[in-house]
Amino acid sequence: MIGDLGAQDATALAALVASAEVSPGELLDAALAAVKLRNPALNAVVMLQEDAARRAIAAGLPRGPFRGVPFLLKDLGCEAVDFPGHNGSRLLANTTYRQDSAIWERIRATGVVNFGRTTSPEGGVGAVTEAAVYGGPTRNPWNLDHTSGGSSGGAGAAVAAGIVAFAHGSDGGGSVRIPAASCGLFGFKSTRARLPDGPYSGEGWAGMAIDGFLTRSVRDTAIMLDACAGPDLGAPYVAPPLARSHADAISRPPRRLRVAMCDTTFTGEAIDAEVARAVRDAAAVLESLGHHVEPGRPNADVAMMMRAWTDIVGVGTALSIQKALGRRALTPDLVEGIGRSAVAYAATLPPTRYLEAVGEIHSFGRQMAGYFAGGPDILLSATLAEPPARVGRFHHNRDDYVNYRIGPGGIFAYSPFCAVFNASGQPAASLPLGQSASGLPIGIHLAAAFGCDEELIALCAEIESATPWNTRRAPMAYTPPKP
Repeated sequence: MIGDLGAQDATALAALVASAEVSPGELLDAALAAVKLRNPALNAVVMLQEDAARRAIAAGLPRGPFRGVPFLLKDLGCEAVDFPGHNGSRLLANTTYRQDSAIWERIRATGVVNFGRTTSPEGGVGAVTEAAVYGGPTRNPWNLDHTSGGSSGGAGAAVAAGIVAFAHGSDGGGSVRIPAASCGLFGFKSTRARLPDGPYSGEGWAGMAIDGFLTRSVRDTAIMLDACAGPDLGAPYVAPPLARSHADAISRPPRRLRVAMCDTTFTGEAIDAEVARAVRDAAAVLESLGHHVEPGRPNADVAMMMRAWTDIVGVGTALSIQKALGRRALTPDLVEGIGRSAVAYAATLPPTRYLEAVGEIHSFGRQMAGYFAGGPDILLSATLAEPPARVGRFHHNRDDYVNYRIGPGGIFAYSPFCAVFNASGQPAASLPLGQSASGLPIGIHLAAAFGCDEELIALCAEIESATPWNTRRAPMAYTPPKP
């Protein structure tokens, strides 16, 4: 039981600790044994800090909802004094922090035992995790030839492989939901500004980026969101207040909802046939639960949004790289090709372009708000346009940042759904409802109107109850480690 963390969610493990059936130290031992057994094949868990975890246990863990449960932080953001990071880049390798971030303070208060970080791509740019600083790609526990997604790909792989029951992630263009879809997990992106960004940044990517979690159950996400939600000191703006907690919301089904089902991209292009079938199957589940489902897709300028997203992220990437470089040259041994080409691209933009792009993102958000105000409560689609890609397809060793993002066969063609809701700020989730004939997970994407997090997560819980996914696990997760 202790040796197989992947068999239970974090809430169940916390209950075992609370009843003294297991100790935090025993759970940590089991997690470390799973790292030793499974991580060499995955390359998902990095910068182990066993001593910091042991010290936290010895000092007395906070009596929060996840007291004693092993946990991992994404190696991008979530700054923590006890947990240095590479941030997915050789340029930023072994970065230390003098102050804990607000999000880590809130996560730590839940009582989790953090013992390391998980891999991310350089700059968080991309739908895969293959950063040079980690010495190789991060692989999918369901099939090692395929990607675990990005940019929280290490977190997704670690949870799907049963190393931990849940892990921290972040989402600026689908970076929680893409790994969730790739690894057969639940991933929820909250409404813009629902979670704190400070004190290291005022906002991420013009407000499009937000922290989140990779979990195997809706309840784990709901409880963690309740623990972390709310602005930090000096936040530039805040999300609309919740009428009730996420945990309370999932305690009962939502009202019967109007659902628009889109089995193409949002601009009408065909997607993989197996994925489209999984979308229609999910629509049938919703209909069986009494929700009203009909075909539909948003009448918003998605092409404009994605170009603006690409320019904002390009400028943000260039700023981060140039700040870290100082007087050093921008060389391939420090920064990968996509990062170097983002710097070059940003230099070609007029100085007014960043604010223009932010304005376009805000305009797009208003278009999406209008669509939801006059139409559905929920927009149902795939999370990805096809099953998880093979390792190497979207590597960063190339110098075509714009084409990489929005060119033919690029990231946006592969993941045309997720970034839409980072731009609009709406809550969105990926649910592990489908599976390809080859055994790869297929994620189903649900989005709600801005601020309607409670209704969305309640619907996710209702679907989870109707079509339980917790028994479906990656083959690797069944291999029992020896503590």
